[in-house]
Amino acid sequence: MVQPLRIGTRGSPLALAQARLVAEALRAAHGCAIELVPITTSGDIVHDRPLAEMGGKALWTRELDASLAAGRTDLSVHSMKDVETVRPAQFAIPAMLERGDTRDRLIGAAGIGALAQGARVGTSSPRRTAQLLARRPDLHPIPIRGNVQTRLAKVARGEVDATLLAAAGLDRLGIAAGVPVDLLPAPAQGAIGVEILAERDDLRALLAAIDHRPTHAAVAAERAFLAALGGNCHSAVAALAEGGRLKAEILSADGREVHAGEGEPEALARRLLEQASPALRALFAP
Repeated sequence: MVQPLRIGTRGSPLALAQARLVAEALRAAHGCAIELVPITTSGDIVHDRPLAEMGGKALWTRELDASLAAGRTDLSVHSMKDVETVRPAQFAIPAMLERGDTRDRLIGAAGIGALAQGARVGTSSPRRTAQLLARRPDLHPIPIRGNVQTRLAKVARGEVDATLLAAAGLDRLGIAAGVPVDLLPAPAQGAIGVEILAERDDLRALLAAIDHRPTHAAVAAERAFLAALGGNCHSAVAALAEGGRLKAEILSADGREVHAGEGEPEALARRLLEQASPALRALFAP
């Protein structure tokens, strides 16, 4: 194995913090030298449009994939909730670190019920938007992009009244802000994955030592549900596998229609789609 191992990562503070966690785990397991290689992705450049309008989750992985394929990096580190459900066969994700807090935190109020009537909540997530409107139809979701610090600054400046952020990301940045809310999270939220070229058996063996199997199994179940559902970046979908149970829900964009349940990934996806209205079902293509 050639050293140092080159880890491709997005250049945001959170992405770098997550890449350092992988580097620390590899050093602890193998004592190997590590080099972080920050890479600017398409999703990091354009902040004025929703992710779904610009090509979806591939905006976070395309440039990292190209670097792996060209041999400029050996590994890529991803937030698993930002990784497309179906990946090219030339890549593999053999390891995930132990999952962080899966919840969302609300910044700007003591809870969803405490938000003022008609409050502006900054989020570009179809899931968060639909879940908020299902509970509080009076709220006004405002599209918001950018890294964690950018979103916190928008609340501080009064551009929005509140925002929702992943608790795991805040924890990894050492930011003690916000209150946890009772919303089912995005599939794979809080999980960090390590990707390699599928042909690199040497790296598979290396990464086996840092793979947290319960996290890997839970994320696999949530991503299997997504795959069976056929959702895309326009679809409001939530899922969480804990203790061998998979809970999930699908929602209309305005939050007026919500179908939730528990079960095996494929069966649960079929059942929720059968319960959905034709309009909601049309947002998915299993």
